[in-house]
Amino acid sequence: MAKVSANYEVLYIIDPDLGEEATAAMVEKFKALIEANGTITEQEEWGKRKLAYLINDKAEGYYVLVKFTSAPAFPAELDRVMKITDGVMRSLITAQGE
Repeated sequence: MAKVSANYEVLYIIDPDLGEEATAAMVEKFKALIEANGTITEQEEWGKRKLAYLINDKAEGYYVLVKFTSAPAFPAELDRVMKITDGVMRSLITAQGE
């Protein structure tokens, strides 16, 4: 049976107080996790941007957008890992149409 995969997009915001090295390490960690479970089609680091509203009393966050394909079960695991990772302020995973 063929492995079914779908297209997804995850946008996550990293706490800007982590510093450059920790931020780069976190981006790399999530990149490796996604690559281990799927294929990254595009990754954009938008950098520090103003937030629409304060999150944890912070007005800025470091934005990263990753587009990838994976099996349908993986995004739930990615979401779980992002929720328990210190330094991730918010994350949103969306399924993309064909």
